[in-house]
Amino acid sequence: MRPSIAAPFFAFLLVASAAAQPAERTKAEALVKEGIAFLKANGKEALFAEVHKGSGRFHAKPGNPIYLFVYDLNGVVLAHGAEANLLGINRLNVKDPDGKQYIKEAIAVAQKKGGGWADYKRMNPETRKIEEKTSFCLAEGAIVIGCGIYK
Repeated sequence: MRPSIAAPFFAFLLVASAAAQPAERTKAEALVKEGIAFLKANGKEALFAEVHKGSGRFHAKPGNPIYLFVYDLNGVVLAHGAEANLLGINRLNVKDPDGKQYIKEAIAVAQKKGGGWADYKRMNPETRKIEEKTSFCLAEGAIVIGCGIYK
């Protein structure tokens, strides 16, 4: 790439990636709120089934990697839209590479009025690298629903 166009090109990439973050955060928040509405309208068993169903609206898909995860207040996985093998496992004290108990934090954040974001690090299945991730989490009764995005 010629030097005269390299700087503007890389500046564009930086701005484009920064702009993508708020859009992804908005999508994650909207998906969690949709999950809460689905739970209220259809019950928890229907929500869990929709999260696990490969064609379900809360399950990860090629080209649309965002999904819901659902925990109880003790950190037990009730549903997971990308890793069904975690179902029934207590992950309350799981730590990220920096030692942060991110599930415990996500549950605490979810219980605050309006929910919130929990930051942590996790292996990105697309890049196979440890990357920063953030999850929006909301509690509805004894259930925490969340959706995470890589930063």
